[in-house]
Amino acid sequence: MRFMVIVKSNEESEAGQGPSAELLAEMASFNEELVKAGVLLAGEGLTPSSQGARVVFSGREEPKVVDGPFAETKELVGGFWILQCRDRDECVEWVKRMPNPEGQAGVVEIRRVAEASDFENMTPEVEELEGRLRAQSAGDA
Repeated sequence: MRFMVIVKSNEESEAGQGPSAELLAEMASFNEELVKAGVLLAGEGLTPSSQGARVVFSGREEPKVVDGPFAETKELVGGFWILQCRDRDECVEWVKRMPNPEGQAGVVEIRRVAEASDFENMTPEVEELEGRLRAQSAGDA
């Protein structure tokens, strides 16, 4: 099963203050553990919302673009991992080992990545197309 581990941004990351050298070193070691264990599929940090945009859809109206920064920093994504784990419990155990050298309070959200079989209206044709597109985007085709 694939899980998205969502790290929420905080006031410092939204202000463009990058992580400390200590945190970067500990995160690199943690990522190395994830790679050696064969569970890390992807993982990145994100720039502040001031460098981003939101596209807001409102019925049949033309989508509206809203430039950052965004007011609610506690609900913004600051980074993520995609982990391949046996189950949610294994993913939780990995996340509990995340470095936090400054002892900051925060929330990390874990969500299972939906598979084709999770969608009741998925037709075999669309499932096959999605599989081909995934392989193609990964460079496997």
